[in-house]
Amino acid sequence: MDARLDYSSNPVMAKLVKHLVSISASKVVHDSALPVTTQELVSLRVSQINGCAACIDMHTKDAAHAGETSVRLNLVAAWREATVFTDAERAAFELAEQGTRIADAAGGVTDEVWANAAKHYDEDQLAALVGVIALMNTWNRLNVITRQPATGDYQPGQWG
Repeated sequence: MDARLDYSSNPVMAKLVKHLVSISASKVVHDSALPVTTQELVSLRVSQINGCAACIDMHTKDAAHAGETSVRLNLVAAWREATVFTDAERAAFELAEQGTRIADAAGGVTDEVWANAAKHYDEDQLAALVGVIALMNTWNRLNVITRQPATGDYQPGQWG
């Protein structure tokens, strides 16, 4: 598959990507109290839902680099049936799914899902979680619309 747009050669896209990378690579979310493994697992789940192969490649590798096991990584797509995730991680996955599938659920994220996430994460962690979900959806949409391929050559930490 060939990309429809080359991010580096198009001046508008290059500027947009530069700003998104600066947000994504910032330490605000990464250094928050939201566990890095949760950040990576949620990024992976959002990317799976959106079918973003480049981001799936990236966040699978970043999660493994952060200490995730292959068993847990292989079961993210089936988190509801898997017994390897904590209640907090399940709440994060559910929030990520509803936050990603906004058009599929009238009203977006339900109060019940938000309340469940709030049982496991404090306000700063929730803010970081919402940030991860929103940024991943942005990256996924850019990559899917422009058909960015997964080349498999991503190295953990490559983008910051």
